[in-house]
Amino acid sequence: MNCVSTKLPLIDLSNLGENDSSRWESTEIQIREALQEYGGFEATYINLIPLELRKSVGDGIRQLFDLPLATKLLNKNPHIPFHSYVNRNDSDALVESIVIDGALSPHVVDTFANLMWPDQGNPTFSKDILLYCEKLSKLDKIVRRMVLESLGLEKYIDEHINSTYYVCRVQKYEAPRTPHSTLGLHSHTDKNIMTILHQLNHVNGLQILSKDGKTWIPADPTSLDSIIVMVGTTLRAWTNGRLHDPFHRVVVSGDETRYTIGLFTVAKEGCVIKTPEELVNEDHPLLYKPFDYYKFINFTTTDAGRASPDPLKEYCGA
Repeated sequence: MNCVSTKLPLIDLSNLGENDSSRWESTEIQIREALQEYGGFEATYINLIPLELRKSVGDGIRQLFDLPLATKLLNKNPHIPFHSYVNRNDSDALVESIVIDGALSPHVVDTFANLMWPDQGNPTFSKDILLYCEKLSKLDKIVRRMVLESLGLEKYIDEHINSTYYVCRVQKYEAPRTPHSTLGLHSHTDKNIMTILHQLNHVNGLQILSKDGKTWIPADPTSLDSIIVMVGTTLRAWTNGRLHDPFHRVVVSGDETRYTIGLFTVAKEGCVIKTPEELVNEDHPLLYKPFDYYKFINFTTTDAGRASPDPLKEYCGA
C-alpha cells in the first residue's frame, strides 16, 4: 500500500472576494483543472473552522461514538441507502459512521441529538455541528459556483444550488494497533454531487486514486485549515463527464483513532439529473440520460450495480 510522493493540488480559497475578478477567475481555472484531472483538491480556507469549534465538535463526536451500540443503531433511514449508521461489522473495515440527513436544518439536528441523548438532548453538540456544517457548506457553494462559471453555465447556478441539500457523516476509524498499513475504508467513489471532507485530528489516511488508475495519491492535510474537496458521480454525470469522480480509500496504521467529518451534497427528492444542453456537442456527445438520483442510488446496491465497474454508465449511459 505504499504511495508515491504525488500530491493533490493545493488551492487557497480564503479571502476570496468577487471584487478581485482576476484572482476569482484564476482560482476558477485552478479548481476546474484540479477536478478534471484529479477529481479533487486540497482547499485552504484560513479560519473557516475556528480552532475552538473544531475541538468542541471533536469532543462531541467522540461522545457520540462512545454511546451504546443499541443507541447508535437508531440512526437509520430505511428508504435511502448509505444514510444510516454503519458499524464496523457491516463494513468489513475499521470505519464506523453516523449520519445526519439534512444537516443544515436546526430541527433535524435537534431531533438527531434527542434520539442519541434521549434524556436531555445535547444542545452543545446540536449548536456546534450545525455551525460546522454551515461553514463547510459555504465552501461547497463557492466551489460549485466556480465550477459552473468556469464551464460558462452561470445561468444554472441558482437552480443547481437550490436543488440540493446536505448530509453530514461523521466517521471513526479504529486504530489497527499495528505498524502495518490496514484498510480502514474500502476503495469507492462517492455517488453524490460533491464531498467536503475535514479531518478532525492529526491521524492521516485518505488516499485518492489517480485518473489513470495507477497511483494512490495521499490526501493528508497540510494544515488545520485544509479541507479535501471531491467530485461525486452525480456531478460527473451532470457535467457530461467533464469532471472526474475519483476512487478513494482510507489506509491507517498505529494505535491512534482517526476522526473525520464529511459534508455530502445530494440532490433533493424529485430532482432529475440532466446534463445542460450547453455541454453537449459534436466533440462531447451526451454520455448519460437524465436520471432520478435516488433510483440510481438504489441501483448501486443491487447485484448488477455492485458488479459493474461503472454503475452510472450501466444505469443511464447514453
